[in-house]
Amino acid sequence: MPDPSPWWGPHVHADRRPFLLARARIAAALRGYFDVRDFVEVETAILQVSPGNEAHLHAFATDLIDPGGDRRPLYLHTSPEFACKKLLAAGEERLFTFARVFRNRERGALHHPEFTMLEWYRAHEPYQALMTDCSALLPASAQAAGVKTFTFRERIADPLAEPERLTLAEAFDRFAGIELLATVSASDTDRDALAAATRAAGIQVTADDTWSDVFSKVLVERVEPKLGLGRPTILMEYPTAEAALARPKPDDPRVAERFELYVCGVEVANGFGELTDPAEQRRRFEAEMAEKARVHGEHYPIDEDFLAALAQMPP
Repeated sequence: MPDPSPWWGPHVHADRRPFLLARARIAAALRGYFDVRDFVEVETAILQVSPGNEAHLHAFATDLIDPGGDRRPLYLHTSPEFACKKLLAAGEERLFTFARVFRNRERGALHHPEFTMLEWYRAHEPYQALMTDCSALLPASAQAAGVKTFTFRERIADPLAEPERLTLAEAFDRFAGIELLATVSASDTDRDALAAATRAAGIQVTADDTWSDVFSKVLVERVEPKLGLGRPTILMEYPTAEAALARPKPDDPRVAERFELYVCGVEVANGFGELTDPAEQRRRFEAEMAEKARVHGEHYPIDEDFLAALAQMPP
């Protein structure tokens, strides 16, 4: 089989150029959305002392060598989150960024080791305001791209339709017949109860699966393929155990103020009300890094500067 033509070949680029132009129009439309709402566009540093502290996110590592030859480890960020939150602590109240981010061990139809992430923040506003943003950004993107429907692997969604709002508990019950909240409390999870319910639903569970592993299997196998069909879906109120950076919901601490936006069975956005308790955030980071060490044999440092800023971050 001959080698494929390089991406920079003129005939290859000619086929791809419409996507390049559409991308530019989408970026302009998104900037316009934030500009008229008094957001400030920022550009944060890519090199960080910590790339993020989620168990299953993997970073690219490098060394900073100072003029004297001393080295210290740094990482390419997996998201601009820590730096953006420091800007909130400094006094910014509305900001957005088109960040180039890097994630190792990721390659496939929906994942790439390097990609652009749109991230934005609103201080002193409920996290439902971010859901409203998502509901507006989808049609703005579609109109900029000149399309009336989104499609992926024969699934179709109308970007102009108002998104369905569905809790994780409702989704697990509807698509898998599992009572999710019966397996969680405000401070713990019941692995055996979720495993038993998952097996009863016909999903394989192995002896070394954690509660989080079982949760992910149900989500990936039964729930996600049914989301965002016909119209977008906002999947919300994740169990607190699955929301490392989100604050608990005030009237039900078993779940957190976290949501994801789905279109055609694909997650396209992840948002939450920010956790601003540095002690609780440290506890969650340490738990995530312990799990990372157990599963992957590595861990990342905690950004102490971020935890210090968190104490000053607005709600």
